[in-house]
Amino acid sequence: MSSQDDQFQAAAPDPAASSADDGMTWWYRWLCRIAGVIGGLSCAFAGLWNCVTINPLNIAAGVWMMLNAFVLFLCEAPFCCQFIEFANAVSARADKLRPWQKAAFYCGMAVFPVMLSLTLTTLFGNAIAFATGVLYGLSALGKKGDAISYARIHQQQKQMDEEKLTGSLEGQS
Repeated sequence: MSSQDDQFQAAAPDPAASSADDGMTWWYRWLCRIAGVIGGLSCAFAGLWNCVTINPLNIAAGVWMMLNAFVLFLCEAPFCCQFIEFANAVSARADKLRPWQKAAFYCGMAVFPVMLSLTLTTLFGNAIAFATGVLYGLSALGKKGDAISYARIHQQQKQMDEEKLTGSLEGQS
């Protein structure tokens, strides 16, 4: 390999390292997991209830909601799916995803049945699954900085702006 390839390998993020150090505290990670399990339960029950109708769009939305529940259980609580051989592999792969990827996936999964059939059952059934995606999205934003750090950054920016201004004025005269 060339030195350029070595530099690229050093700069490329390792997916296993990013999942271990994604900036989430242990309690927030558990909050997201618990929200995912509760979201899966609500999707499953509301999806089953939604399938008890003669409207084909409601049935399609209900089936999609039950599929959402299965995916949420598979990703967030693989111990609930012990009878499935690939459950641990899927969960390990889902843990390697970045929080913003999980957020987009969970929110997209929750919005689709609502677009199929806009009813109270689909809205309330997918609300917690959507909230799980929102929680992962908030964790993707990162930790909030302290006021001292922001003050230092602002002061440095101000000094750089003043130096640029004085440098341009000296260059004009």
